[in-house]
Amino acid sequence: MPAPVADLVLSGARVVDPETGLDGVRTVGITGGTITSITPAAEAAPPAREVWDVAGQVLAPGFIDLHSHAQSLTGLRLQALDGVTTALELEAGVLPVSGAYARAEAEGRPVNFGFSASWTDARMHVLDGVALDRDASLDLFATHQALPNWRGPAGDRDVARVLDLLETAVGEGALGIGVLVGYAPDSGRAEYFRLAGLAARLGVPTFTHTRYISTEEPGTSLEGALEVIAAAAGTGAAMHMCHVNSTSNRMIDEVAGAVDAARGTGVRVTTEAYPYGAGATVIGASFLAPEVLHRMGIGPQRLTYLPTGERVADLGRLAELRASDPGAEVVVHFLDEDDPADLAVLERSFTLADTAIATDAMPLVAPGGGPAPDAWPPAPGLVTHPRSAGSYARTLRWLVRERGLLTLTEALRRSSLLPAQVLEEAVPAMRRKGRVQVGADADLVVFDPETVTDRATYTQVAPSTGFRHVLVGGTPVVRDGELLTSALPGRAVRSGAR
Repeated sequence: MPAPVADLVLSGARVVDPETGLDGVRTVGITGGTITSITPAAEAAPPAREVWDVAGQVLAPGFIDLHSHAQSLTGLRLQALDGVTTALELEAGVLPVSGAYARAEAEGRPVNFGFSASWTDARMHVLDGVALDRDASLDLFATHQALPNWRGPAGDRDVARVLDLLETAVGEGALGIGVLVGYAPDSGRAEYFRLAGLAARLGVPTFTHTRYISTEEPGTSLEGALEVIAAAAGTGAAMHMCHVNSTSNRMIDEVAGAVDAARGTGVRVTTEAYPYGAGATVIGASFLAPEVLHRMGIGPQRLTYLPTGERVADLGRLAELRASDPGAEVVVHFLDEDDPADLAVLERSFTLADTAIATDAMPLVAPGGGPAPDAWPPAPGLVTHPRSAGSYARTLRWLVRERGLLTLTEALRRSSLLPAQVLEEAVPAMRRKGRVQVGADADLVVFDPETVTDRATYTQVAPSTGFRHVLVGGTPVVRDGELLTSALPGRAVRSGAR
């Protein structure tokens, strides 16, 4: 019987599968969006309708970003050019989840997508009366920063209402619960613990921006991390700590030690980081308030207000901007990468075992503020944090090729398999992602490890280069280094879906 004809064969690449340890020259066949054959280079390639010669390149699982706020077409196209095949909004989340999925499916997406249930949106609705529109705006969190009640404590009845909203969202396919507790530090530990218990009962993970960013007692970064660990230990929930490189501040050694020890006793806590010494957030964030900013070990001059590009001159100007435009995007330069001591702090975030690479990609900002046009290519003058376009290329260039902090295989594992494993218990469909194996989804990247590089800066939006091909479900989104704007093969990822 003749061998079945594949849709596409990729021939001659160095194939890396982080799960099985495969690292060798292979020929990969794809049919119907699935990997259907992986054969040694010495064997004849299976018959195919189309064959691409990718000799000299690395073929690896497409990158899975657990932390992308850049859910527009433009934002996701920038991520596709950075090797991303699945981009998930899990830290902040959204409500209602059904509306977010419906809108994304109606518009089409270049990469796979999914959402968590938003704890902050639920609190804004319950405590401040914010309407939860069926269109599920991802801007709700930024838009309503200045409302008076959502950051503070809630009574038992209101907490129950918040948790009911989150449970409903998980029933609609939410991949977990996004918990921006760092933006509502006065919300109370009991509510957080009850939320973790809910997640454990529903069998979904939580994704937490920890409560504190500080080295000053009380309320240190270590205390914030220990709250997550304690909730995981006390409820059995799977708890994920977002961007430990930034929330750990200069206490990464203490946080890493606590996480390692907790994992050693079976506590289900996972971590992520992005390879930059600056973060980005809304200027109205609780931890940027003038009276507490010093707790981060920085002054206002370390903040860049993106609508104008200005470095915030002083605490008075910071207060003014927070009052007039609390949802505006700001870059927070918490570490100086040119300072060897600061660089060492950042690098130690990546020596913590099993820390996934996740971008915390941010929306583009138009000159003067406000949303950017959702058009390709990005219009001149737009700005955002460079992590939104370059996190994975920067990992391969900087952490692998230049610093030697990670091996290529380990960087690929942290960018693909590890994030899939964070989700796969709640989302069985993720067991087919993050792998180059027969039967796995054909979400793949092909790149040159010697030339792949990031080009985005803090003043210029620019896509990464060096990713030759990016396939989502077997469909090329990037071909020969060029974005295919007509390609929208992204599919929804939902909890419980197989």
